Amino acid sequence: MPAAQLAGSGDFTWFGLRLYTARLWRAEGAGIWEAPFALELTYHRSLSRNTLVQASIDEIQRLANRPLPAATVRQWSATLAQALVDVRPGMRITGLYLPGKGCRFYVDGQLTEAVPDPAFARAFFSIWLAPRARDAGLREQLLGRAGSDQGG
Repeated sequence: MPAAQLAGSGDFTWFGLRLYTARLWRAEGAGIWEAPFALELTYHRSLSRNTLVQASIDEIQRLANRPLPAATVRQWSATLAQALVDVRPGMRITGLYLPGKGCRFYVDGQLTEAVPDPAFARAFFSIWLAPRARDAGLREQLLGRAGSDQGG
């Protein structure tokens, strides 16, 4: 992503514990879902792959407009289990969003999974970037809007 610039960053905390720092890299001026972007998570705590997969699936389901079919949940869980790893402090997981094509996952710069499923890619990155993201403040920081009242 040669034209990518840091759009924003922020920390995600859960019950007062800083779990990771998120940074969003994207082309300036592009709509968030219209151009490739990278979301980098640098972990500050050890978390198991299973915890990451389950938390991701829970959020994807929470954000869905209607319940996801069981087969989709199984497939997406398996995809995430291939893409993610047990993390320790200092490790980085980077997701590369490719509009209309899917996404790729990297752990400390090494490709772990290429996912040719645009619906999965959109659902996964919505965890951080959808208007109903659980951490609205982090979403605004990632989008470079911290301190503004812009929505959507």
